[in-house]
Amino acid sequence: MFKRHKSLVSERKRELLSQGATRSILRNDLRNFHCLSQLVLAAGPLKPIPVVKHSKIPHFEIEILDAATRKQICIVDKVTQTSTIHDVKQKFHRACPKWYPSRIGLQLEHGGPFLRDYISIQSIAASSMITLYVTDLGQQVSWTTVFLAEYTGPLLIYLMFYLRIPYIYDMKESSGRLCHPVVHLACFCHCIHYIRYLLETLFVHKVSRGHTPLKNLIMGCAFYWGFTCWIAYYINHPWYTPPSFGVRQVTISAINFLICEAGNHFINVVLAHPNHTGSNACFPRPSYNPFTWLFILVSCPNYTYEIGSWISFTVMTQTLPVGIFTLLMSIQMSLWAQKKHKVYLKKFDSYMHKKSALIPFIL
Repeated sequence: MFKRHKSLVSERKRELLSQGATRSILRNDLRNFHCLSQLVLAAGPLKPIPVVKHSKIPHFEIEILDAATRKQICIVDKVTQTSTIHDVKQKFHRACPKWYPSRIGLQLEHGGPFLRDYISIQSIAASSMITLYVTDLGQQVSWTTVFLAEYTGPLLIYLMFYLRIPYIYDMKESSGRLCHPVVHLACFCHCIHYIRYLLETLFVHKVSRGHTPLKNLIMGCAFYWGFTCWIAYYINHPWYTPPSFGVRQVTISAINFLICEAGNHFINVVLAHPNHTGSNACFPRPSYNPFTWLFILVSCPNYTYEIGSWISFTVMTQTLPVGIFTLLMSIQMSLWAQKKHKVYLKKFDSYMHKKSALIPFIL
């Protein structure tokens, strides 16, 4: 009996030990599962491991042909898709030093338009091989040089006639007749106009870094300088007759001239703002400045104010040369305004509702 009882006790102990071990194992499994679940919840949803793609930027080869003879000059290789026409010109110059970037024009088709420097190669590439035609545009000058030369000449030329330097007018007539007050006022307004032009060219306008043929500089200077000689000669002549309606005509015209000059300046300042230049430009909107409210009615108020200035100067001086110059300038600026208006219609159609190009409700 004693042995049997001892065996039963030992079996009971083994059973208890086995149950305790099982419970401890289950407890450890539950603890491990809990830790694993907490780790998964903290890590968030499972995401597949992204596959890294090593993309290779394609390179283009550009064949440069002479537009006159259609013979191959060279091949510019290793041109990336982010390169521009300006970059191609630089590479072409390094390969052929006699072709300067500032005086060459590149065409996608023979006889087609010249490609702008900012155009990307990717936008014109149909395959990895591109053919461009090169043309020598002749001697080039910067746009800043063109504007400074065109505006400095009229300023100095007019002052020469106003001071009545020798060999322009008869010395006896010049010394014997006093100048009418409108002559002094006209000189002041003329100088204000071209001084504003020069200062805006240097400090306001973002003049393009591009170049233009030398002949354009010569033609522009001949136009502005020639008309200035004609205008200044009549206004500063000893026998110049004042306007028909006297002081009232001169005063009203002078005030209107100064208003148009101020409006032109403030419009140019708005147009020079970074938000209105470049590829991501937005259409200028009127501000608290009343001179900018003309943007509500027209898309090119700078040309409107410019024409207003010359019309006022014509009425103030009442001379034929100024009237002819104003007419020619108005025709040219109307063409520029219509061209810009078409560009604005494509880019900012929602802002161009009921706007005119130059003259409100008319043009």
